[in-house]
Amino acid sequence: MNYKLVPMDRSHLAGVAELERMCFSTPWNEAMLEEELYNDTASFIVAEGEDGSVLGYAGLHVVLDEGYIDNVAVRPSCRRMGIADRLLDVFVRFGQANLAFLTLEVRPSNTAAVALYEKNGFREAGRRKGYYDNPKEDALLLTREFAR
Repeated sequence: MNYKLVPMDRSHLAGVAELERMCFSTPWNEAMLEEELYNDTASFIVAEGEDGSVLGYAGLHVVLDEGYIDNVAVRPSCRRMGIADRLLDVFVRFGQANLAFLTLEVRPSNTAAVALYEKNGFREAGRRKGYYDNPKEDALLLTREFAR
């Protein structure tokens, strides 16, 4: 599968919003995503197919030397092809160069995502009780620290 990683821009908003609806029980809408284009603390990257379609995306917010990964999502038909790993790798390399740590929340039942994050050096730092709705579930708080 041919794709490239590019910064999210206005042309991606509808595709990213569609992906949000496919992948998350509380999706971000197009207006929320558009706000991130103008947020100096945010960086969103898209895995873009040859036809310009959104195959996956990931978002990061940075405050001082702390990074928070908002979402990593891949179109169901494109999963298990390394797209999420490549998206995450961009943020991990950025973190190694610039941050003290990266952190994120994930459903414990999302075993594929948990395995991906653990493979990339993230470790459980705690739980957020009842964090997710539809269905109600705790969140695993996973963190990767970087030597500074």
